[in-house]
Amino acid sequence: MKRTLAVILAGGEGERLSILSSLRAKPAVPFGGKYRIIDFTLSNCVNSDIDNVVVLTQYNPRSLNDHIGMGRPWDLDRNYGGVRMLQPYIARGRVAEWYRGTADAVLQNLNVIEQAPGDAVLVLAGDHIYKMDYQPFVAAHRRHRADVTIAVRRVPLADATRMGILALDENDRIVEWQEKPRQPKSDLASMGVYVFSKRALHQWLAESRPDFGHNVIPAMIEAGARVYGYRFDGYWQDVGTVQSYWEANLALLADTPELDLYDREWIIHTRSEERAPAKIGATAQVHRSLISHGCVINGSVVNSVLSPGVVVDVGAVVRDSIVLFDCVIRPGAVVDRAILDKEVAVGPGAMIGEGTDYDVPNRREPGRLNTGITVVGKQAVVPRGVRIGRNVLIGEGARAADFPTRVIRSGSTVERPRERPLRATMAAAQAAGPDDGRDSAAASSELGPVGIEVSTRPATGGRRSSEAKD
Repeated sequence: MKRTLAVILAGGEGERLSILSSLRAKPAVPFGGKYRIIDFTLSNCVNSDIDNVVVLTQYNPRSLNDHIGMGRPWDLDRNYGGVRMLQPYIARGRVAEWYRGTADAVLQNLNVIEQAPGDAVLVLAGDHIYKMDYQPFVAAHRRHRADVTIAVRRVPLADATRMGILALDENDRIVEWQEKPRQPKSDLASMGVYVFSKRALHQWLAESRPDFGHNVIPAMIEAGARVYGYRFDGYWQDVGTVQSYWEANLALLADTPELDLYDREWIIHTRSEERAPAKIGATAQVHRSLISHGCVINGSVVNSVLSPGVVVDVGAVVRDSIVLFDCVIRPGAVVDRAILDKEVAVGPGAMIGEGTDYDVPNRREPGRLNTGITVVGKQAVVPRGVRIGRNVLIGEGARAADFPTRVIRSGSTVERPRERPLRATMAAAQAAGPDDGRDSAAASSELGPVGIEVSTRPATGGRRSSEAKD
């Protein structure tokens, strides 16, 4: 495996994740409390003894670059091999353009792949949650003398319409392929995980074939190339929608979850700042939840996943929710069936996720927010006493002045007017209310139309952490 190069495709926009991926690439979206989605693919590489990794970025790459850095958390900060971050570039004689697809991204970086030792090239999706040992996968590829081997697994038919669907013969050779079919013929799907021979990449990559699933793989099958499938029965999840992202996070709370984050034989590595241990106060009640380091809990947390630095004050309730880094939920506030992006401040007595009308879709994003989950964007401030319904979208950096009324009905959207620039504030960690004895930095304030003063300050009271970036 030391002679195997891994190429991770990490430039996806992930637009179905709504505002969770508006400021960051989908592989950089936080998951499971302290992790990022790409951590699982990177950890699979190092746990499979692969230490030569190339990450191809494109859409909003800053947070990925900050997170991966030189690769030290994954032991990939090396003089030879290690991890390299590559992005689209301008070359003499070539028109500057974005990658036009997965295969085009690899094609434009073929010179880097040629320099790597060995003949096997793993091409991996950086936006899936899974644990996979690549060693038997590559061994099967070599045993079949394949041009390409594709990891496959059975999926629910409802999900098959957004995947590559295939059929295998008795020798596991792929004999039929449907890319995102409207009427799938089977439930056997590609995981978007490939191992190619370099020779096959040279032969089949071309500007006229920009995508693996739509162009390259069908062309190879039609021409009789040696295209094989590798059956994978372990945990794998495409968290490409708000609903699937929410479900996959809360599935970690089961007594015996399919994805075991506590497996010492297969550690999921990540970049993690040193923070104090989580503190559970005398008034706290915590049931079936993941509480990350740096959290301070004095209220109730039920069936939820909390990232580092989250504060839940006395009398506040977090239920069936995902709360990302350095959010603050003030006294008496309720967060129910919601996803709060980083550094959100929820004011005293506010309610996020009110009512039973789960089936009222968001009017702006009806295809993304339609299962009762309310999403609050990064650094938004929810004022004191505001009532927010289901499938509501609160935009990044929203402030009290952006809430037209005290009641935000299900399916609504609240965001800052585009003509009014978003303030480059630090983390909004204190909505209107008492400081309850914690140290606070000098705060700025603003007055909303409902007569509420909302104070904003960094949640940690200190310098902004590496985890607090996009």
